[in-house]
Amino acid sequence: MSVQPVIQAQDLAEQLGVPDAPVVLDGTVLLAPARFDGDYRPESGGALWRRAHVPGSRHVDLLTTLSDTAKALHFSRPSRAALARDLAALGIAADTPVVVYDQGGMTWAARVWWLLRGVGIDARVLDGGLARWTALGLPVESGDAPAAVPATVSADDLVDRGLWVDRTEVEDVSTGRAAGTLVCALAPAQFTGAEQTRYSRRGHIPGSRNLSAKTLLDDNGCVRGAEELRSLADAALADTERPLVIYCGGGVSACLTALGLVLSGHESVRVYDGSIEEWSADPSLPLVVTAGGDA
Repeated sequence: MSVQPVIQAQDLAEQLGVPDAPVVLDGTVLLAPARFDGDYRPESGGALWRRAHVPGSRHVDLLTTLSDTAKALHFSRPSRAALARDLAALGIAADTPVVVYDQGGMTWAARVWWLLRGVGIDARVLDGGLARWTALGLPVESGDAPAAVPATVSADDLVDRGLWVDRTEVEDVSTGRAAGTLVCALAPAQFTGAEQTRYSRRGHIPGSRNLSAKTLLDDNGCVRGAEELRSLADAALADTERPLVIYCGGGVSACLTALGLVLSGHESVRVYDGSIEEWSADPSLPLVVTAGGDA
């Protein structure tokens, strides 16, 4: 891609309101911690966005937009045709610069970034999200945004860059039938199965390494520097094969880990969209539990 995947708040502030300013999207979704296994309660972050947002931004509700709502899995990536329709409605063409942020831990912004990156659209993630923006004293707006000016974009304008894998490919990597390394982006307690899961079973896919998305952010909620990211990646992925196949619970935090790996210099990175939500739903597929819980 031709742009750096992360933009600083001050740099974005200078670009707002000028010709060719980027389209700014807030991708916030509210997802409460699981109270028991299978407790999955996503909610739109639209109300938070209306309360306070980056000037000129608009909220994109991933419960209904930029996701395939016909699939049983949450937040599944849409077809290129459906993606093109959603992008057009948001005023985004294939050559439109885009900045994405959220009001959480950058995971939802990273999800939208990876989705756009996967079809060749230059997008950047706002480092630290709205929390960093407001901490720097930058202005916010409230209320609804004006309607977007529709853009012209079709499925033919979106080029599949091969950044996603399906369950069959993950099975092949897990069993050694294909080269690669599975990387779980969940927190360590979720990786081991010690904590409740939002999905039907606890644990991780056999053969996985753990590189938690949360560890890639500093105390201010910003992405760590390239050297720190490289150190974390090297420690987690020593003596592993490429490509790196990243997964999490539902294909969202995996995109933040993918962002960190890209920033640390890794190029052969792909994301398993279905992640544990899809994998755990099939009782014939194994999950490894190393601390509490049942697989």
